Amino acid sequence: MSRLGNLGARLYRGEVGYDFVGKRKLWYGISILITITAIVGLAVRGLNMGIEFKGGAVFTTPKTSVSVSQAQEYAQEATGHPAIVQKLGNDTLRIQVSELDTAQANQVGKQLAEDMDIPAGKINAELVGPSWGAQIANKAWTGLGVFMFLVVIYLAIAFEWRMAVAALVALIHDITITVGVYALVGFEVTPGTVIGLLTILGYSLYDTVVVFDSLKEGSKDITKQTRWTYGEIANRSINSTLVRSINTTVVALLPVAGLLFIGGGFLGAGMLNDISLSLFVGLAAGAYSSIFIATPLVADLKEREPAMKALKKRVLAKREAAAARGESAEDGDLEHHGEPGDEPHGEATAAGAVVGQRGRGRPSSGRRR
Repeated sequence: MSRLGNLGARLYRGEVGYDFVGKRKLWYGISILITITAIVGLAVRGLNMGIEFKGGAVFTTPKTSVSVSQAQEYAQEATGHPAIVQKLGNDTLRIQVSELDTAQANQVGKQLAEDMDIPAGKINAELVGPSWGAQIANKAWTGLGVFMFLVVIYLAIAFEWRMAVAALVALIHDITITVGVYALVGFEVTPGTVIGLLTILGYSLYDTVVVFDSLKEGSKDITKQTRWTYGEIANRSINSTLVRSINTTVVALLPVAGLLFIGGGFLGAGMLNDISLSLFVGLAAGAYSSIFIATPLVADLKEREPAMKALKKRVLAKREAAAARGESAEDGDLEHHGEPGDEPHGEATAAGAVVGQRGRGRPSSGRRR
């Protein structure tokens, strides 16, 4: 078995692990700092909305020797507005200028043809009205709202309302970071960006549900035992799915990174940037939120319940009693596993393990080797 596969197996059995839930205040602090940075970037710089949302004209030229920078300069002089110029195949150019009406677009097309030494009839102009852009924006927001609503309803039914709230917080966290990055880097927001956002939300939700499913299974009949608190079982759930989350995230990020850095950056296919940036940032943020935000938040909410508070008291009291006898908590459980209210050792081990320590996930027989 490979090193990573061996580590994944040991994490799944609870033999090793990292205390994600115990350090949740640190992760919350980091997330709040990143979110504030994204919001400030959005407030200060704003989003560079494409013409699909605010209206404008797109001019497509035939094959030309004019460079991108020259074409951008010509377009800005002709319109008085910032222009986005992208080089397409066969040395053709796509010139995008916002806030132009039909009369202005015709005049700009003639001026561009003159400046670039191209026959006027060879430049193709497409107009996008601002009302159509407003409809697209409204539909995008409506689709996002419906998606969020359905997510909350589904998770509340399939799991419980605390998990639905935690997943919603994680999704909002992912959206805020992705939108903030768009504001900071100045990439254009197009319908492709919206598609990318919806795609990464689905991916983030999938990753979160995998951990929640493990947590739901591990916390079944949790109050009937006194070995583990809810937070410890939640931590075991994260660790048991950690390698899987890392593998799926890396595999998903590699092709997206190819689109963003090679296609959009090295090869100059700028039209790929609008969707690839949202996918890249969103996938990374989604993996982070599933591990560091969603599950620790569920543990926080759940441990506010009276039953979970009482369980934590019993678990800690039992450990203190075992320490007073000079035993480890696990030794005490092995000795007294027949006490009322305790689960057999194997079932408790399956439920969760104290992470950050070795040897907690021994076979269910309880024998020492």
